[in-house]
Amino acid sequence: MGITIGQLFIINEMSTKPHLSETSKHFLLSLLATTVSIALTFGTAAVIDHNKEQNEKREIVMMVMYDMYNSMMSLEKADSSIRQSMEVQHQIAEGPTRFDNLRFQMIHLIPEAGYTETTERIFSSSIETINTVGNVLFAESVAEFYQMRQLYKTTICEPVYNEMSQHTPFTTLQGTLAFDYSQYAMMSCSILKNMRRQYAQCQQMMEVTDDELEAYRKERTQIEKDMSKEDEALDSIIYEIIELQNSIDESKAKLKLGS
Repeated sequence: MGITIGQLFIINEMSTKPHLSETSKHFLLSLLATTVSIALTFGTAAVIDHNKEQNEKREIVMMVMYDMYNSMMSLEKADSSIRQSMEVQHQIAEGPTRFDNLRFQMIHLIPEAGYTETTERIFSSSIETINTVGNVLFAESVAEFYQMRQLYKTTICEPVYNEMSQHTPFTTLQGTLAFDYSQYAMMSCSILKNMRRQYAQCQQMMEVTDDELEAYRKERTQIEKDMSKEDEALDSIIYEIIELQNSIDESKAKLKLGS
């Protein structure tokens, strides 16, 4: 079988094409390896940084959502106290002879804003924290939530406490029945409604599920329990120190020694 024209062309190309020297091959392979190594290094670093940023973002979001949830639980207890006070007031109005027995219940039902502002300060005081979250609407909703929380404290909890402590309305039947709980009850209902709305919007915006929130709450609760045990242990040590010092002082007194 004869050689075709195409085969002759390929043979000619192979014979005339320059071949790379061994040194050139090693150089190209080294360059390729270096390029791949650099790409992998920067690529891996970028992935690690991205994952770190996402984890930080999620942690901040969960911390804020946890604080919002606890705030609502606290203020819902305050709201319940107001409603219970109105029910006791109603019982007294229908049976004035029960005044002396029931009025003390109302004193113990003063609404309290039992929350801390630590998370709010962390979230609101640093633009870097807000930038990490990367969602302006979420930041705005959180800010509005905290404004509502402060409004509840200043327009409901504090006025009720001040009026009770300064004017002692429950010392007389007339003063007890004249106390206007209804205005506080209506304001409480309105503010809590807005707070629940803001909370739901934040949860939806950041795609946080109820299961995630529950798992985070359990984790934080366990941490707080462990811290409480440590505090109790420290309190016990302090108590022992005080008792020991008291014993030393008593012994010194018996010996009539100065300090």
